[in-house]
Amino acid sequence: MPSTSSFKIILAMAFVVACWAYSPTGIHLGLQAYDPGHLALLRFLLASLLMAVLAAFKGIRLPQLRDMPLLLALGFFAVSLHHVALNIGQQSVSAGASSVLAQSSPLFSTLLARFLFKDQVSAWRWGCVLLGFVGVVIVVSGDKGLGDIDAHALLILLAAVSWSIYFALQKHHARRYDGFSLACYAVWSGTLLLLIYLPGLAERVMQAPLRVQWAVLALGVFPSALAYLAWGFVLKHVDLSRATMTLYLIPPTAMGIASVGLGERPTLMVLAGSAVVLISVLALNLERRIGVVRTAAA
Repeated sequence: MPSTSSFKIILAMAFVVACWAYSPTGIHLGLQAYDPGHLALLRFLLASLLMAVLAAFKGIRLPQLRDMPLLLALGFFAVSLHHVALNIGQQSVSAGASSVLAQSSPLFSTLLARFLFKDQVSAWRWGCVLLGFVGVVIVVSGDKGLGDIDAHALLILLAAVSWSIYFALQKHHARRYDGFSLACYAVWSGTLLLLIYLPGLAERVMQAPLRVQWAVLALGVFPSALAYLAWGFVLKHVDLSRATMTLYLIPPTAMGIASVGLGERPTLMVLAGSAVVLISVLALNLERRIGVVRTAAA
């Protein structure tokens, strides 16, 4: 029935937003007992285990030998580099500001499209990128104050760049796999690369307080695994440009979760910068959507 199907899609979208909005708060809680590398590894060991169980029931397309370098690259950019940089960055950046900076990846995707893939970029998109980076500067300066800006915020931006490269590789080179198979291989290969942080992890697990353990367990199960399955379900029923509109709810939701879980209160500058970043990213996607509609009409 249409109403039931629509309700399931809306429920899946809400689940994705809630899971990914929890991630900054979960990382801050996890960093209370784990260093950034250990936290990333433990989170994705849990996610890998859950994805393996789901793959055993759901089935998965076996990888081809020629695709192994690509799958390792996807894991490196989507999991290893992205989450280690994110964890290190959040040692000094608030959860709310981090969620906004992480959403800036479409700005870097535009730069990658122009300089790496030689795509044409309109003046509108260049304007959106410039506006977005102005918003980024406002968020970073408003989070800790102009005198306290350090390299941690740049690492959050590095995580956004890494995520942009992941999507670019996925778009241009990974069409032979369905979304679930690709998500599994990205998680597994990224976790394999994170095993360099294995020494000392067992001791950290034994010493971490129960509150932190639950936070890390939630990170491994919800944002790192189940949210990807829900997102795949959404993309099966809604086109990408419409589905991504819901992702703009992540930063305000993340700020709400951080205010409850961490007692954070974003400054007016952070809120203003967040609005500028989200407006610029929204304008980028609206321009792409208009272009698709015009192409289809032609």
